[in-house]
Amino acid sequence: MRAAPLRAAILALIAAFQAAPARAEQDVAKLPQLAADMTQTSVSGISSGAYMAGQFQIAHSKIVVGAAIIAGGPYGCADSAFSDLMSGPGVAILNLSKAINGCMLNALSLWGVPNVDQLVEKTKKLAAAGRIDPLESLVTDRVYLFSGTNDRTVVPAIVASAYAFYERIGVPKENLTFVSDLPAGHAFVTEAEGLACENTGKPYVVDCDYDQAASVLRRIYGDLAPRAATPAGTFIEFDQRPFTEGETDDGMENRGVVYVPPGCAKDETCRIHIAYHGCAQNRAATGESFIRESGYANWADTNRLIVLFPQAEATPVNPQGCWDWWGYTGPNYLTRDAPQIRIVYRMLETLAKPRT
Repeated sequence: MRAAPLRAAILALIAAFQAAPARAEQDVAKLPQLAADMTQTSVSGISSGAYMAGQFQIAHSKIVVGAAIIAGGPYGCADSAFSDLMSGPGVAILNLSKAINGCMLNALSLWGVPNVDQLVEKTKKLAAAGRIDPLESLVTDRVYLFSGTNDRTVVPAIVASAYAFYERIGVPKENLTFVSDLPAGHAFVTEAEGLACENTGKPYVVDCDYDQAASVLRRIYGDLAPRAATPAGTFIEFDQRPFTEGETDDGMENRGVVYVPPGCAKDETCRIHIAYHGCAQNRAATGESFIRESGYANWADTNRLIVLFPQAEATPVNPQGCWDWWGYTGPNYLTRDAPQIRIVYRMLETLAKPRT
């Protein structure tokens, strides 16, 4: 890229940050304190949410017992060669180009992108520097990966690279599951909800006669009690703003959703599953289809699970409401100091506080 176009792009990105609208002040419920067991947390996500699930897992592997990477690639895939040499919005622009071409479309494979061995080494360096949790706590995790054969947004080869990453970082093969034989588009897969299986489109939930929520949770937690036919708990819309205090340009919506089963609201000690939406799949873009049709709530009712659905927002620098997997919130986006990772971790801390 020549200097003049790069300078113009950087200035445009700076202007977009400055023009981002302020959060509206509105009253909404607080995230409840439920005495949850943080040490049994799990994460899943689709697309940008898959990348964020992996980033949260690796940043906080001491408390995360498993992850599901649905239509996403390996940790750190979008980090460009200039990330350690430059600072400012220009790095995010370079990372975004790599993200699209090399970590979604696999158009840079001839140039060795994704370079799994390089990503493993970078992860080891971050762990050695104390910026993510020690890898010893990561290699015991159980990991589920998924790619639909009709996915043209994040192609199957990219998800295969994520599988290779986990294998080379030291996760045993018996802890890894890669489902890649269903004709799904770029979407979360269900047994009976959403668009036709091969489709890619809002709300990015498709019916492939396959209960993906069950497969994810079984891979992570083992045997499950039968699912509830209808969720009996409560979907609580809560205020995300208290968790963003002290952060700037964090890319978070005002409100998130948490599903609380009846037992978890009373006296059961429950685990937490974090479910990250994909790009253009947040509540502002698609309503609550992913939240209510994914099936997570049905399994949560009978298996001591609280399901947290944090929400990213669409902004001038992130018009699709994606989670940050290329650095639009700043250079620490892969680490425990990433704004979005810090914010969601604070939500877990609140869920784990004693009931009031």
